[in-house]
Amino acid sequence: MAAGLGIGFDAAAQDFPKGPVKIIIPFAPGGPTDTVGRLIAQKLQEMWGQPVLVDYKPGAGTAIGVDFVAKAPPDGLTIGMVNSSFAVNPSLRKTLPYDTVKDLQGITQIANLQLAIVARPDAPFNTLPELIAYAKKNPGKLTYGTPGAGSTTHLGAELLKREAGFDMLHSPFKGSAPAHTELMGGRIDIVVDPFLSVLPFVKAGRMKMIATMGPKRVEGFNYPTVAETIPGFNVNALLGFVAPHGTPRAIVQKIQADTAKVLRDPEMRKRIEEQGMEVVASTPEQFDAFVKSEMTRWARVINEAGIQAD
Repeated sequence: MAAGLGIGFDAAAQDFPKGPVKIIIPFAPGGPTDTVGRLIAQKLQEMWGQPVLVDYKPGAGTAIGVDFVAKAPPDGLTIGMVNSSFAVNPSLRKTLPYDTVKDLQGITQIANLQLAIVARPDAPFNTLPELIAYAKKNPGKLTYGTPGAGSTTHLGAELLKREAGFDMLHSPFKGSAPAHTELMGGRIDIVVDPFLSVLPFVKAGRMKMIATMGPKRVEGFNYPTVAETIPGFNVNALLGFVAPHGTPRAIVQKIQADTAKVLRDPEMRKRIEEQGMEVVASTPEQFDAFVKSEMTRWARVINEAGIQAD
């Protein structure tokens, strides 16, 4: 639970919310992010005794939905769900309609989403060291697909290239499904995508797992990590709540504390982990610091690799 609850937890926060709360999801319905958002909304509604509504505002790499939150009244009744694009967009998109640091504040990082590298079944490599060796022996030949230019998967692959000292060509797609189709059709060599998205195809033998990109092996699975080959490597996709700048700190702390309580529930944790995520439930201060560190980290990768949004 966040520090400062108690003396700073004023009457207005204790009575919060006095009306419907809206969670803005800057994506189209469907997928793990939407599932987690709706699960949390349902539990907060039960806890608060007020409607907690999910509203979808997709587009512009999440910028449309995040901008809606940034310009909402700072009363805690409009909060936004964000992913790693929140930290990436300031460098990727030069004309954002909001300032990520000045116009918004973190509530909590809800979870980390595991990413994975998969190959087509007949690829001439089975492990990450073999992939790297193949790419070095065949410069310009290896191609990788992602759900889109500027996605965390794209940036993670670029970071891998830089740290391992090899090259491969990027094929961005409009979502995971077309990337999967091209991989299984033999037209690209590997795909970098959320772990849960590729797992059914790996189990069915239509893709083979090369490595996951988080700091440790995915719970319940024995797939190797990139960090086992490149020590210290860690790329996860974040998922969190943000509020408009100026939202009273006590209200932000209450939303964080109540969200953390929801996330501590064993059944909720299990359902989130089933979406390929690891529960975090950080404090507002921790989330703000993490977002700033991610902004710095990815700005360097984006600028050095010359990556631009679609």
